[in-house]
Amino acid sequence: MLDRTVVDGLFPADLPEPAHWEERYPARELPEGAKVTRIGPSPTGFIHLGGIYVGMIDRDISSNTGGVYLVRIEDTDQAREVEGALEQFDRAFEYFHISADEDRNRGSYGPYVQSEREQIYLTYVRHLLRQDKAYLCFATKEELAAITSRQQGAKVPTGYYGKYALWRNADPADVAAKLAEGAPYVVRFRAPDDADGRRTSFVDAIRGRLEHEANRNDAVILKSSDQSPRLPTYHFAHAVDDHLMRVNLVIRGEEWVSSVPLHQQLFAALEFDPIEYAHIALLMKQIPGGKRKLSKRKDPEAGVDFYIGAGYPADAVLYYLRGLANGRLAELPLAEALSTPIQLDQCGVAGPLVDLVKLEDISADHIATLSGHQILDAVRVWAAEYDADLIPVLDNETELALRALAVERDGVENPRKDLRKWSDFRDAYGFFFTGLFVPVDGPADERLAPLGVAHDVVTAFAQDLVAGYEHLDDPQEWFNQIRGLAAKHGFAANAKEYKKDPDAYPGSIREASQLVRVAITGATRSPDLHATAQALGAPEVLRRLRSLAGL
Repeated sequence: MLDRTVVDGLFPADLPEPAHWEERYPARELPEGAKVTRIGPSPTGFIHLGGIYVGMIDRDISSNTGGVYLVRIEDTDQAREVEGALEQFDRAFEYFHISADEDRNRGSYGPYVQSEREQIYLTYVRHLLRQDKAYLCFATKEELAAITSRQQGAKVPTGYYGKYALWRNADPADVAAKLAEGAPYVVRFRAPDDADGRRTSFVDAIRGRLEHEANRNDAVILKSSDQSPRLPTYHFAHAVDDHLMRVNLVIRGEEWVSSVPLHQQLFAALEFDPIEYAHIALLMKQIPGGKRKLSKRKDPEAGVDFYIGAGYPADAVLYYLRGLANGRLAELPLAEALSTPIQLDQCGVAGPLVDLVKLEDISADHIATLSGHQILDAVRVWAAEYDADLIPVLDNETELALRALAVERDGVENPRKDLRKWSDFRDAYGFFFTGLFVPVDGPADERLAPLGVAHDVVTAFAQDLVAGYEHLDDPQEWFNQIRGLAAKHGFAANAKEYKKDPDAYPGSIREASQLVRVAITGATRSPDLHATAQALGAPEVLRRLRSLAGL
C-alpha cells in the first residue's frame, strides 16, 4: 500500500475531499418514488434511433413519477470526438420532444459534460488510492499485449487480473522508482480478492433477477498520467456522476448487462448506494434468414437525421417507438398512446424490429388527421431547413396550397393518405403550383407516351376541349364534357369495348380522361381530377389544356 503522502502528492494540493462534493450535490428533494434518469450520449458519433428510443423512455419514466431527466455528455474519449455531434444531439432531442430537465445549459448538478468534471473524478480516485482500493499501474502496451497472448495460449479469460496483474501487489519502492523516472501510469481499480469464480446477482427493472460471474478484472479507472485533462474511463465516471447527480434509475441498452458486476464493485468501493438498472432490448432489423441489430453504419434508418431530414412527424415516430417499447400502446389511438405512461416491466427482452413500412403507414394515418393549416405549418418548418425553394411557393400561394390539401381530405370518411412525411409534399402536391409544375409540351410529351394515343388525335381532342371547356361545379357534368368529346374523336365508351377491337379506336374513355389528367397534373395518377381542377381554378386548367393542344 502506498504511503498517503505519496498518494496525495500525485494530485493538486487544493483538491477537495469527497465530503465537499457530497455537500455540493445534496440528495434531491423529490416525491417518494420519483425517478431521476439520464442519457449519456458520447460525441464520438451522432445519436441514432436507439438513443432516441432510450431517451424517450427516460423522459417518460421521470416525468410520470415526478422525477428529473438529465442529459450528460460523456466525452472522456476526446481523441475520437466528431465535430458537430453536440449540435446534432440538441437538434434530435428537440425534434423528438425529449429535451432534458437538466443539461449543459441548465441544472444545479453540473457540469453536465464529463471533461469539465476532472476535479470531481480526481477526488474519488485519490480516495480509492488512499484506501488501497486502487493502485498505480505502469504496464506498457507491449507488456499488456504479451499478457493477452499468454492468456490466449493458455486458453484462459483475457484481462488484467490475478497473476497477470503486474502492478497489483507491487513493492511501494518499485512504484516510487517509476514515479521518480516520470514514467506514465494509469490508475486501476483493485477488484475484490474473492471475486475470482464467485457469482453475483442483481434485479433488473425489465429482466428481473440476473446472475453473472463477478468481475475479476482490475479495470482502469483513470487514464494515463501523461494526458491532460486527467479523465476517467466510462465505468468510473458513470459511477461517480450517477451518484452525485442523484440518478436512481439507469435505463440503457442490453449490451451493458455484462458490466453490472464491475459497476456493483465500484459503487461498493466508493461507498455509494447502489442504483437500479433497466436494460433495454436493442432495436433490430429484419434481414434474409433472420434479424440483426440495427446498425448506424449499415442502415440509413438507424440515424436520427434520416427521420428529421425526410420530415417524419415526431409524434408519429414517437408513437411507433412507444409501441415497440410497450406493445399495448400500439393498440391505442396516437394521442392516447403518447400520454399513457410507459411501464418498464412491460418492455420485452427480445429486440423489437424497426419496420419502415409500418412507420410510414402510421405516419400517413397521423398526417391524415391534421388540418391543412397544420400540415402547411409543419411543411414550412421542415422546408426552411431542407427545401428552401418551397417556402416562397407556399407563402405566395397559401390559399391554393390549402385548397390542394383539401382535395379528397376534407369532409370525407377515408381521407387521402399521400403524405407520409413532409418531404413527400413536393411530389404529392407540387403540380398544383405554377412555380413547380412543368406543363405538358404538346402531344409529343413523353409523359403521354404510355397512353399510346396518336398525336393528331391528342391535338384535335385537346383543341376541342379548350374551345368548349366549362368549369362546372358538378363532378358528373364536368366529366361528361370529356366523355362527349372522347366519343366525338372516336374513343371507345369503355375499356371492354376497346379490347374487343383495339384497331377500331384510338383508345377508350380511360385513355381520353388520362390525357386530361396528365395535362392537368403531369402524371397518370393523382387526386380526384374534378376536385383538382376546382382547386386550380378555370384559368389555370385552361392554360394546362392549351399546352396539351400545343397552343
